[in-house]
Amino acid sequence: MDFSCRGLMPRTLDSQITLEKTPSYFVTREAPHRISSMSHDTKLIVVVRNPVTRAISDYTQTLSKKPDIPTFEELAFRNRSLGLVDTSWNAIRIGMYILHLENWLQYFRLSQMHFVSGERLITDPAGEMGRVQDFLGLKRIITDKHFYFNRTKGFPCLKKPESSSQPRCLGKSKGRTHVQIEQEVIEQLQEFYRPFNIKFYETVGQDFRWDSM
Repeated sequence: MDFSCRGLMPRTLDSQITLEKTPSYFVTREAPHRISSMSHDTKLIVVVRNPVTRAISDYTQTLSKKPDIPTFEELAFRNRSLGLVDTSWNAIRIGMYILHLENWLQYFRLSQMHFVSGERLITDPAGEMGRVQDFLGLKRIITDKHFYFNRTKGFPCLKKPESSSQPRCLGKSKGRTHVQIEQEVIEQLQEFYRPFNIKFYETVGQDFRWDSM
């Protein structure tokens, strides 16, 4: 995407905020420079979750499209007996959040970034959205009354209290049951991610408590 092409963005008034999103921005090396070139004042919202859970979810989604791929363990480790994790595998590398953040901090101040807990977005969507609205300088319009928990998908759905229209839930690719992974593998990956997580917590000033899950 050519970030210098502002014509791709919708026209907005001074009193409005334009939002644009994609999962790949945070982990794309060139993205911070390109976005900064378009606007130094851009505010950035990043949703992060436990990197081990994220990797398993990533694998589960890929497996649904490519059932012949190697096992999770084969992809995650260069040598499992030695605990050597394969950081060239995208599903693993994405969860090394501090490495991506350091790239962004070359172009943006930390105060321009807001980190949303993917776990709390499920357990307390109104609370997380309240903090997002605060970060954007908006009145807290979205509250508890805008959400209900969909037990089938295991995620909250968004509804308009004043509307009789159907609530909006995540798409079919979301909420699927994850592939079962050995507990020992999960623990090895938790140990691998721990130093990256700690540095990430210290940098953003927020403890996501992934190591206690």
